[in-house]
Amino acid sequence: MNKPPLFIVLVSVHGLIRGHDLELGRDADTGGQTKYVVELARALGQRPDVERVILLTRRVPDVNVSADYAEPLEVLSEKASIVRIDCGEPAYLRKEMLWDTLENFSDNALAFLKAQPRLPDVLHGHYADAGYVGSRLSHQLGIPLVFTGHSLGRSKRKQLLASGVTRGEIESTYHISRRIEAEEGTLCAAERVITSTRQEVEQQYGLYDFYQPERMRVVPPGTDLTQFFPPQGGEKQSAIAQQLKRFLKEPGKPIILALSRPDPRKNIVALIEAYGQSTELQEVANLVIVAGNREDIHEMEDTSAGVLNSILLAIDKYDLYGKVAYPKHHAQEEVAVLYRLAAATRGVFVNPALTEPFGLTLIEAAACGLPIVATEDGGPTDIIGNCNNGHLINPLDRKTMAQTLLDTLSDKVAWRRLAKNGIAGVTRHYSWQAHVEKYLKVIRPLVEKSEPVVPITSIRRPEVFRKRAIFTSIDLNLIGDDEALKEFLQLMQENRKTTIFGIATGRRLDDALARLRQYNIPKPDLLITGQGTEIHYAPGLTRSEIWVRHINYQWNPQAVRDILAEIPGLELQPKVNQSTFKISYYMDHTQVSVKEIRQTLLRNEQAVNAVFSFGQFLDVVPVRASKGLAMRWCAEQLGFSLENTLVCGATAADTDMLMGNTLGAVVSNRHLDELAEVAAIDSIYQTQQQHAAGVLEAIAHYDFFAKGRGGA
Repeated sequence: MNKPPLFIVLVSVHGLIRGHDLELGRDADTGGQTKYVVELARALGQRPDVERVILLTRRVPDVNVSADYAEPLEVLSEKASIVRIDCGEPAYLRKEMLWDTLENFSDNALAFLKAQPRLPDVLHGHYADAGYVGSRLSHQLGIPLVFTGHSLGRSKRKQLLASGVTRGEIESTYHISRRIEAEEGTLCAAERVITSTRQEVEQQYGLYDFYQPERMRVVPPGTDLTQFFPPQGGEKQSAIAQQLKRFLKEPGKPIILALSRPDPRKNIVALIEAYGQSTELQEVANLVIVAGNREDIHEMEDTSAGVLNSILLAIDKYDLYGKVAYPKHHAQEEVAVLYRLAAATRGVFVNPALTEPFGLTLIEAAACGLPIVATEDGGPTDIIGNCNNGHLINPLDRKTMAQTLLDTLSDKVAWRRLAKNGIAGVTRHYSWQAHVEKYLKVIRPLVEKSEPVVPITSIRRPEVFRKRAIFTSIDLNLIGDDEALKEFLQLMQENRKTTIFGIATGRRLDDALARLRQYNIPKPDLLITGQGTEIHYAPGLTRSEIWVRHINYQWNPQAVRDILAEIPGLELQPKVNQSTFKISYYMDHTQVSVKEIRQTLLRNEQAVNAVFSFGQFLDVVPVRASKGLAMRWCAEQLGFSLENTLVCGATAADTDMLMGNTLGAVVSNRHLDELAEVAAIDSIYQTQQQHAAGVLEAIAHYDFFAKGRGGA
C-alpha cells in the first residue's frame, strides 16, 4: 500500500539562513544549527516519500547583511524551499533579542501556512525560539510538533556561570529564564523530541519538568560524504602534509591524529603523556596534535593558553621533538585532508576526552577510512557500537591508552577491517541518507497516528527546580559499602529533578574521575576538586573560570613553599599531587601542628587556608578557597539554599562545609578525632553507620526528601 508523501515544515527562527555560502562562524547565531536545518531540508526534498519541505525562518531586510536574507522565498530544489517570515523590527538581531517578537513571527507564519494548498503534516521546531513558535502553531492548527533543542537553557546557564557571567547578567543579556520556560512549554507540547545521543536525553533533557523519555528518539546527525571520504592519493603532497613535515624526523610513519579545541576536558596532555611513556609507540608512529588555530599563546584566553602551554611542556618533558607535530594554523577545508593523510599512513584517530557528548570528529575520521580510539564516555560508545571500527578507552588510564593505540597500529589485518567497517558504518548510520531515513521513521507514525503518544505526567512546580542539594566527599563517605552506595545512587536518580548532587574532594579532577569510574558513580552535577580550588559543572565538566580568578587573591605559592621548607615534619608530596592553587605535603603531626603552621604563615604575611586530613595530609590553598567556600559559591550561583543543603563530611577538610546554615552530618569513620569539635555541635548529626550507609542515615535523620522541603 502506497503511503501519501509528507509535507514537512521546519522552523528555525534566528541566525542568517540561506541555501548557499552559509556564513558559518560569523556570530554565535550562525553555526552548526543553521547548516543542519538547510541540509535537512535539502536532503528531505530528495526523498520520493516527501511531497514538500519548507524551512521557515526570519526575514532580515538589513543593509548590514546580505540582501539574500531579505528575500521572502529561496528555492533549494524542486520540492524544498526557504520561506522568510517578517518578525518584528527589520534589523538583524541576536536570538536573545527576539523573544518579544516571536508572537509576531507566529501570527505571520500562521497566515502563510493557511494560505497554502494544504496544511503541513508535521512541524519541527529547532532551538527554544522555534520550539515556542512551533508550540503555538501546533495548538492552533492541530498539527503534531517535533522538537530539537540543539542546546538547552539549563545547561547554557551553567556554562555561563562557569565562565564568570553573573546571574543578573545572564538574565539581562540572555533572558535565560524565558528560554527555559519556552523549552518547558515546548517539551510539554511536542509529541516527539529528536536528539543526537542517549546521553543528551538523560543528562540534558532529563533536567526538565516535562522530560518524557518515552517521547524522545535518538537520530544521529548526518555527515557530508562529499567532503569526508577515503584517501584518493596525493594527500602526502598536500599543503598541510608539508606543514607537518617541519616537525617530524620520519614523516612517513603512521600518524596518531588528535583534533580538538584547546580545552582541558579534551585531555590532550594525557595523550601526550601516554605517548611519551611508551617508547614502542614512539617507534611505530608519529603524534599529530591539532588544537585550534593560534597566533600568540600569551594573547589567548587563560584556559586555552593554559592547555597549549601544558602541551608544549609535556612534549619537552618527554623530549618528543621530531616525533610530535603541533601546527599553529589549519584551514577548515584541511580537516578532511588531515583525516585522509592519517588514513593514507595507516594511522589512527584518537579522542581521549574526559567527556564527549557526541563526537562528530569520530564520524568524520571514520568516513575517511581512519580507525578510531576514543573515550568510553558518551557518544563514542554509540559510534563504535554502530560502526565496529575502533576501541573504547578509559581516558584516565595512560598505559592502557598507549597499548590500545599500539595494538590498533600493529595489527595490519585488523586495521584494514576497522577502516573498512568505519566507511561502511558511517554510510549506514551517519550519512545524510541514513539520517533522513531514520528521521522519517520517527515522523511518519505521528502523521499516521500509528504510535501512541504518551501523555504528559509531570506537574509543574513553579520556582522550585533544584532548590536543594546534597554534598559529600568520595573517600570514607561514598566508598566502602557497595550495597549502600547502590541504594544512595538510586535515591539520587529518583530525586535528580529537585536535588543537586555535589561531590567535594581533595583529589585532582582526573584522580577524582578515576575514583568515580572505578566505583560506577555517575558524574555529579557539581564536582569540587583540589580542596575547593576548582569547580566543575555537569554535564561537560565545565570549569568555573570566574572561581579561579576569584581565589587568586593574595596567592603567592612560592612564598608559601619557601616559608614551609624548613619546618620539621613536612614533606612535599610528588609533583603529580600539586596544582596551581594547591600545595600538598605529608605531615607528621607528632612534630608540628596545623595551628603552628597557620601561625607561621600569618607571621610571614601569607593569608592562606591550611587543611589537615586523613591523619597525614596537609594542603595549603588560597585564603578564598576551601570546600565550604566553593560550595557556598555554587549555592549563590545556582540558587539553592544552604538551609536545604545536606552536607556529609568525614575529615577536617570538610569542617567549613558542615558548619553554618547547612544540614551537617559527620559520617562515622576512623578519623573522627579530626572532627571532634564539629561533632560536638548539637545541630550537626553524628551517624552510627559508615560510608554510604551513613549518608543514607543522615538523609533519613533530616527527612531530607520530605514534601515541603525545597519544593519536593
